[in-house]
Amino acid sequence: SDKIEDELEMTTVCHRPEGLEQLEAQTNFTKRELQVLYRGFKNECPSGVVNEETFKQIYAQFFPHGDASMYAHYLFNAFDTAQNGSVKFEDFVMALSILLRGTVHEKLRWTFNLYDINKDGYINKEEMMDIVKAIYDMMGKYTYPVLKEDAPRQHVEMFFQKMDKNKDGVVTLDEFIESCQEDDNIMRSLQLFENVM
Repeated sequence: SDKIEDELEMTTVCHRPEGLEQLEAQTNFTKRELQVLYRGFKNECPSGVVNEETFKQIYAQFFPHGDASMYAHYLFNAFDTAQNGSVKFEDFVMALSILLRGTVHEKLRWTFNLYDINKDGYINKEEMMDIVKAIYDMMGKYTYPVLKEDAPRQHVEMFFQKMDKNKDGVVTLDEFIESCQEDDNIMRSLQLFENVM
């Protein structure tokens, strides 16, 4: 009866996701997990799509002490692969699949795409600065009580010293992947998500 209920539910929404079989083939989730994720998604977004405003509201709930709106904006753009201002269940589930169960290479490529705000294939210092500031804002004053004004800039300088292998002022995907794989802290943080689901 679950199956019939899911099929019924999928016919009544404005945006109907691709069949569960197809999503199961494209992601690292089982059909059962996809059903659970879909119910949660539908609960928050009955129309079957999320716009940026809704995404920001949902995301803000996880960071009550900070302002997550800027980081959520960048995150939304990374989820919105079609760049059309809305995230469908498929987009959501594909990204989640990479972040939770993708290979190291897939996770790093996804993260690079998040940082490459203008999607030109490079991360420059301004883009990195925007992301780092957004993360600091999101964590809020309780996490960083005595942060000096220039902390984000120092963070970015360190990042570039480590990542910009040929010192040309931008970080390419290859430089990013190579640097991250050399860094134990980054590799550990990528594995944190694997136990979530």
